[in-house]
Amino acid sequence: MKKVFFVAALFISANCFSQVFIDKGMVEYEVKVNNHKTMGEGMWADLMRDKTPKFSTTYYNLIFNNNKSVYLFNRKDPAARVPWGTDVEEDIWYHDYVHDNFVNQKTIFGESFLLADSLSNIKWKITNENREIAGFNCRKAVAVLFDSVYVFAFYTDEITVTGGPMGLHGLPGLILGVTIPRMFTSWVATKIEVNGVDDKKIVAPKKGKLKKAGDLAETILKATKDWGNYGQQAVWNALL
Repeated sequence: MKKVFFVAALFISANCFSQVFIDKGMVEYEVKVNNHKTMGEGMWADLMRDKTPKFSTTYYNLIFNNNKSVYLFNRKDPAARVPWGTDVEEDIWYHDYVHDNFVNQKTIFGESFLLADSLSNIKWKITNENREIAGFNCRKAVAVLFDSVYVFAFYTDEITVTGGPMGLHGLPGLILGVTIPRMFTSWVATKIEVNGVDDKKIVAPKKGKLKKAGDLAETILKATKDWGNYGQQAVWNALL
């Protein structure tokens, strides 16, 4: 019996030591948007729907080291470009999870803005549902943003940074998958690199004029008042 306990203890010890927690690396996210759904209904939507691919795909990188990260544009799928101009290539999200602050660079209608503030308190509800993403076991969590926008996220505690794509944060590990039904958008990690990552890119952006989030939202709503549902989508994208 003592031999059985000894072997069992060795097995448990080996498993514990074999588990490696990652605190530095790079994640590539595939971001898919249902363009037809984001348009909603109305004259503008009817005019643009036939000229627009139903789905568009963009890739972003999240570079992280200990408790800081930067999330920025990588590339677009050229086969699914939308006919209207977008400025996503210039957008940058910087987060410092230790000092609880962020600096975001957003380009809206060709003009660059800086949003800087403390991290928001996202109230997550962790569930018992699990899913594998990019080789990592992830657990599902749910939150509500902007009073009515449900966010469904999957995070792994094997990567210790408490962030994720865009401004999402606050879970006990890195968020590798997100779905936001009201934005008709999903974010899924396609690959994770831990070697040769250039963490010198993890710096706060400085381009643009300082703007309060509420003022920026008001500017976008005024400019997109005739765009129907797409105007509200633009606000959520700018503030997320």
